[in-house]
This record gives sequence, structure tokens and C-alpha cells, in this order.
Amino acid sequence: MKETFTPDTPTGPAPPAPAALAAKVRTVAPSMTRSMQRVAEAVAGDPAGCAALTVTGLAERTGTSEATVVRTARLLGYPGYRDLRLALAAAAAQQEAGRAPSVTADIAVDDSMADVIAKLARDEQQALADTAAGLDPVQLEAAIAAMATARRIDVYGIGASNLVGQDLVQKLLRIGVVAHASPDPHLAVTNAVQLRAGDVAIAITHSGRTVDVIEPLRVAFDHGATTVAITGRPDGPVASYADHILTTSTGRESELRPAAMSSRTGQLLVVDCLFIGVAQRTYERAAPALAASYEALAHRHSPLRPRS
Repeated sequence: MKETFTPDTPTGPAPPAPAALAAKVRTVAPSMTRSMQRVAEAVAGDPAGCAALTVTGLAERTGTSEATVVRTARLLGYPGYRDLRLALAAAAAQQEAGRAPSVTADIAVDDSMADVIAKLARDEQQALADTAAGLDPVQLEAAIAAMATARRIDVYGIGASNLVGQDLVQKLLRIGVVAHASPDPHLAVTNAVQLRAGDVAIAITHSGRTVDVIEPLRVAFDHGATTVAITGRPDGPVASYADHILTTSTGRESELRPAAMSSRTGQLLVVDCLFIGVAQRTYERAAPALAASYEALAHRHSPLRPRS
């Protein structure tokens, strides 16, 4: 039985780049106290204004304490407030250089379709950018390495996350990789029992606490499989059973578009990265398998002949 994996805390040795600061805030904010959230929201919303403030000034602006400001900086990945302040100044300079302003994705019932298109397009772009900024290449490479040599890959997801899982399975099957995904949580656990060392189990859960996803991952973990979590909450319960954690954008929640739905964009980016990585590592057998699948399906994409 494997030992329970304890994920790294957000205060790692490498602070996020200025361009990734807003994405980091969106990822970590749900696990913060309300006072720390006020600090995080302030620095993400007005980097230029906050960069001009001392630690005392930012504490006064957010109605918190200096200790809270420092704790927030450390939770965001910076050794101290001075380092966060430098990152804020750099982020402000990037915005002044022409970075696109953020646009809310909250869609009103009376929005025109043109507004809906613009808001959704900007939200999708932001989700991709946030996920790319927060995705750890080391964790991604480790997951790909395990998948490339796996005897079998199981993918667990419920609802929209299951659709993403099915997308990954379809891609892997096209290059000759044995992969399975089931929306039935009972069948997922049954499949997980069959896994062993050398296999890979991937859990996709935006919240990081979906029981029907965590349970099969735990079973796979206990049976020695390499486990991967694709989640917007790297500090959630799913992390306890994940050897590798791939963090996605948390998404912007609104009444008409729950965060779990908008998070699918980031999840699909991670899935594509995993697929491309596996295809690169297994190219000699992946390329012929992909060509064979194209050939097998080619006739189904031909126009129908008119009846005589």
C-alpha cells in the first residue's frame, strides 16, 4: 500500500511570474480566510495602486492587519510583502504596455448575442491563460511519463468532467493506448480495483472534493497505480490520493454559468497537453496507430452517393 501523498503548500520556492499573479489569486483565494481574500482581490484588481503602498498602507486599504498582508503574500508564493510588491509593479507595467483589460463573464438575461459572444470568448481566453500560467511543467512531465509506459489508463469524472475524461480516452485510443472512462461511479471503483503498479488513474474534478471521483482514485492509489488529479482546487481532498497534481483555472462563477462548467476549458487544455506529451514519447507506435484509425474511418466521412 502506498503512503498518502501530501501536496506541496502554495508557498513554494518559486514565486509566480507577474503575469501569473491574477491566475494564482483565483486558484488560491477559495482556501483563504475572508480577510486574506480582501488582500488578494485588491492586489489582483489594482496591481499598480497596491504596488505604491507599504505593507501598512495595504493593510489599511483592505481593512486588515500587516500580519494578514504578509501571510497573504506568502500564500500566493512570495517570501514576503517586498517580493509581492515588486511583482505588482511588474504586473502594472505589463498592463500599461498594452495588456487587454479584464472583462467580466457574468452574462445577464438581457444581454445581446453579440455581448454573449464577446463575454464568453474573453472568459475562455482567460481560462486558458490562467491554466497555462498555473500548470506545473514538472508535474505534467511526470504524469506523461507514467502514461506513456502504462499498461492501462483509467479516467474518472462526473458531469462536465466526465465529458473531458471521455475526450482524453478517445484521443489515447486513437494512438493505441488502452484507456477507459466510465460515468458510473460504481463501475469506476470496480475498474480501479483491477489496477496495479504500472497503471495510471486520472481523476478530473473542478472542486477537488467530488466523492464519486475521489473514491475510485483512492482505490487505484491503494492498489499501487500512479495517480493524477486534474483540479481547480489543489488543496482539496483529491490531493491526498494524487501522486501528481495538475491545476486548472478555477473559472468565473455566475448564475447562468457555474464555475464547474466554465472550468472545462482549462481541463481540456490539460488533456490536450497530456495527449500530445504521450504521443511525443510513443511516436513510433502512435503515428501508425493514428494513421490506421484515420484510414478505418475515412469512408464514413465521404459524401453519400445519390440514389440512381
